[in-house]
Amino acid sequence: MSGKRPCKPTVKRALVCVILLAMPVRSAAPSHAPRQAQVSRLPDNARVRAALDWFTPNISWVNDQQARITEIPAPPFQEAQRAAAVKELLAETGLPAHIDKTGDVIGELRGLNEKEIVVIAAHLDTVFPPGTDVKVHRDGSRMAAPGISDNGSGVAALLALARAVQFAHLKPQRTILFVGDVGEEGEGNLRGMRAIVDTYRGKLKAIVVLDGSGTDHVTTKALASRRLEALITGPGGHSWSDFGMPNPINALVRGSVRFINTKVPASPRTTFNIGQIEGGTSVNSVPYEARLKVDIRSESEDELTRLESALRECIAAGVRDEMDSARDRSKGKLEWKVELLGSRPGGELASDSLLLAALRAADEFVGNQSRIERSSTDANIPLSLGIDAISIGAGGSGGGAHSLQEWYDSAGREAGLKRALLTLLGVSGVAEEKSR
Repeated sequence: MSGKRPCKPTVKRALVCVILLAMPVRSAAPSHAPRQAQVSRLPDNARVRAALDWFTPNISWVNDQQARITEIPAPPFQEAQRAAAVKELLAETGLPAHIDKTGDVIGELRGLNEKEIVVIAAHLDTVFPPGTDVKVHRDGSRMAAPGISDNGSGVAALLALARAVQFAHLKPQRTILFVGDVGEEGEGNLRGMRAIVDTYRGKLKAIVVLDGSGTDHVTTKALASRRLEALITGPGGHSWSDFGMPNPINALVRGSVRFINTKVPASPRTTFNIGQIEGGTSVNSVPYEARLKVDIRSESEDELTRLESALRECIAAGVRDEMDSARDRSKGKLEWKVELLGSRPGGELASDSLLLAALRAADEFVGNQSRIERSSTDANIPLSLGIDAISIGAGGSGGGAHSLQEWYDSAGREAGLKRALLTLLGVSGVAEEKSR
């Protein structure tokens, strides 16, 4: 212990202490309150109110467009016919509309600031192959057909929003692009959204994705995924005379059984799915090739890499086991490869973003509470690049997505449309009306 006497507080020090104690304490946590309050005042604008009021008396029109669009087949890579119909409907609202070289439909509502852009998008494609019966069956507010909810409801909402803002003669601060994009499903690898981001990246301020039905969630976290194809080839032959030669389907089955026994963690959540198996020409032929397609998803990039490696190792082991058990190897051996069909990057919206504040203010206006989710959507692309983006349902309710029993019920869809409109205007801003 020092022998010096402790210093007495001086008048100067005392004044400093008083000043510090009098200063307001700021929380380190970001606050949405100012931004949310600003967005909450949007309905006070007469033109915004007019746009909001447009939905209820025009719900029948929105439902009819949803049925019309759903009945136009749009398998992956075959969205052109549906894109042409959506372009025509956007043009009918008075928006300049065109289809880009990727196949995306783009309708433009110019803002006061043409150097900043907000996108509202709904994917045009479905998971269903050509020839699927997409006739819509209606029973009151309920509609049933493959693709009616995912993403018939999103496309119908996109058209409704365009109609509402044009009806109300709204002029945004930032330019708004109404986009029907391609390539969200299957092996499309989000090619439509990738093209939009590549084209407008220097100007993009936010992207709102309309995907499916409901208002109970908001996707702010992008779930990373990879889609892979395993192909095994061999000489092929006759089931009787060539019995015992290496069989690609046998090898594929052996490898698949190994792979489905791969352990995945519950946290970080990780999944895999063998979605397609193909091969063979007839029941009495040894096939010359066999293939399967696998979807792997995870909250962790490391787990994705581990699963992809596991698939390669399992296919290699399946081929090795089949070759070891073959009776006749004189006519050739099996070859294999695993190729990446598509990769969706991960990402996450900042908790203090204007876009999330706009969504929360919209939720409050319609009396809704939505939970934050992680999912794989068109929003993956902008989120992975640090561009603000969310994916939300377009209102109403639905079920059976990606199945032939898919359905949608339009009851209450007005809340979803108002929620989407206020979120969009919350990030685009609305130009002040000129006094007359």
